[in-house]
Amino acid sequence: MTLSPARVPTTGVRRLTRTLYGYAFLHDFVLLYPVYALLFADTGMSLWQISSLFALWSVTSVVLEVPSGAWADTMSRRRLLWIGPLLTAAGFALWVLVPSYGAFAVGFVLWGAGGALGSGALEALVYDELDRLGAAGRYARVMGRARAARLAGTVASLGLAGPVFAEGGYAAVGAASVLACVLTALTATRFPEHRARPETADDSWATTLRTGLAEVRGDRAVRGALLLVPAVAAVWGALDEYTPLLVRDIGVAEATVPYLIMLIWAGVTVGSLLAGPAERLGTAGFAALLAGAAVALAVGAASRSLAGIALVSLAFAGFQLAEVLADVRLQHRIDESRRATLTSVASLGTELATVATFGVYALLGTHLAHGTVFAVLAIPYLVTALVPARARAARARP
Repeated sequence: MTLSPARVPTTGVRRLTRTLYGYAFLHDFVLLYPVYALLFADTGMSLWQISSLFALWSVTSVVLEVPSGAWADTMSRRRLLWIGPLLTAAGFALWVLVPSYGAFAVGFVLWGAGGALGSGALEALVYDELDRLGAAGRYARVMGRARAARLAGTVASLGLAGPVFAEGGYAAVGAASVLACVLTALTATRFPEHRARPETADDSWATTLRTGLAEVRGDRAVRGALLLVPAVAAVWGALDEYTPLLVRDIGVAEATVPYLIMLIWAGVTVGSLLAGPAERLGTAGFAALLAGAAVALAVGAASRSLAGIALVSLAFAGFQLAEVLADVRLQHRIDESRRATLTSVASLGTELATVATFGVYALLGTHLAHGTVFAVLAIPYLVTALVPARARAARARP
């Protein structure tokens, strides 16, 4: 049977999105997520040690983020997407087999390396495959659903983490997490990839990196879109690591912590699914989204109550939606040949800001309750919301 021209793109898009959603779900179907901060604390790690582990994770990503993005523009992106989860699996195995500061540190290095290999490569592969099929306009909706699939994986893992942890402790949730990473790698091998990769010396990853950075310096629109990504993604991404400690501070039992974390991420999933319709938000709407999420975060965290956790969920949903919209804006402004590189540059900015947030959190958390620290760290979002609002007002003046 011969497919009609109209069916060929539809079939290609369907194959791509099914693989993407499966990959995204398995990528975050990690039962260690809601309890690994507790694992560190139960092993005897201080808040400073825990924060240093989170910082090491981000530093690893900082070191590898941009080179890995340039690699993804000069070699197979699909290959990077299956190697990354295997590195993460090795890190998780170390955590539960030899729990200690050294093992946690090596595990975070492996996890950071695995994440860096996929960062930029995934977005670039998806955008270029959609563009090849004449469906680049679907990118916001597809990536919003992919984020939702990742969050569904997170929520499912949170729901299972409680009973699995109760039955088998950290060893059981660790084994399940390693298996999920292996399945993620297997799913990544099914991604379509039709991009012709450069083979000449002039198209090396270093050359790609230099030309990508030159584009950032020379194009104000690209530069603004690139800087918006870390401004939106960094702080709430760092706060996510401390949510189990925030939840436990309201006085619930440890076995209840995964369920309340699940509540937070259920809200974030809804935020991801709104990415398609929300793409129509203008500058004022985007600023209002950020400001509203910041207020919800501050009020919810400071209240130290179950209702407050619901507000934190609402805030994270807003930040997730804003992060997807910031990525969409960036992808529409950059060239195909440097797509993974510049996406990784944006991720580098996110990682650097995240490391700084971990340091600030450790400093403030020494003297303040977790809820208070969360409320203080909502302030950067209010500042970020003012920037596009002021720019819009300046353009409106004669």
